[in-house]
Amino acid sequence: MQHIFEKGTKPVTFLLLHGTGGTEHDLIGLAKEIDADANILSVRGQVLENGMPRFFRRLAEGVFDMEDLRFRTDELHNFVQSAAKEYNFDVKNVVAIGYSNGANIAGNLLFRHEGSLAGAILHHPMVPDREANIPSLENVKVWMGAGTNDSMCPPQETEELEQLLSAAGAETEVAWFNFGHQLTMQEVQQAKAWYETKF
Repeated sequence: MQHIFEKGTKPVTFLLLHGTGGTEHDLIGLAKEIDADANILSVRGQVLENGMPRFFRRLAEGVFDMEDLRFRTDELHNFVQSAAKEYNFDVKNVVAIGYSNGANIAGNLLFRHEGSLAGAILHHPMVPDREANIPSLENVKVWMGAGTNDSMCPPQETEELEQLLSAAGAETEVAWFNFGHQLTMQEVQQAKAWYETKF
């Protein structure tokens, strides 16, 4: 998978997952804002939609191609496992930072692969797979940022995702912002404040 790896001085590795039309460069500045000393593994989505990189196919806006989502999630999981060996980072200390489409595949890593993430910062996520048999998420910490008037990711999606993660044992927190789908500095700063108390 096309990616960037930057070695940090801390044991935490950020898995960066961009939104639709983004690249592996998009979230590096955001990650350094949250923790300048963490390792960075930033991945480009393998699927193209009208020339725009994504992490999995969709049938329409908000309608996921579930077969492709599951396949791409497994592919990403396997890639992180092999990258951990190649770059010598602790695979049990990976924190995903995802925005929109990237947040959705990060959520699905939690839904499909027990132990795949120590934590996640999900900016504007939706419920990835309502049919998933979610494993135990004990000791996994998840922060979600959501827009109160986000037309692409309705508030009930974030609320339902939070309930599903909590029911599986994750420690969750949701922060609401009076914006739409855009990612604001205020949201990044709240994610940083949360991260600093958890990791």
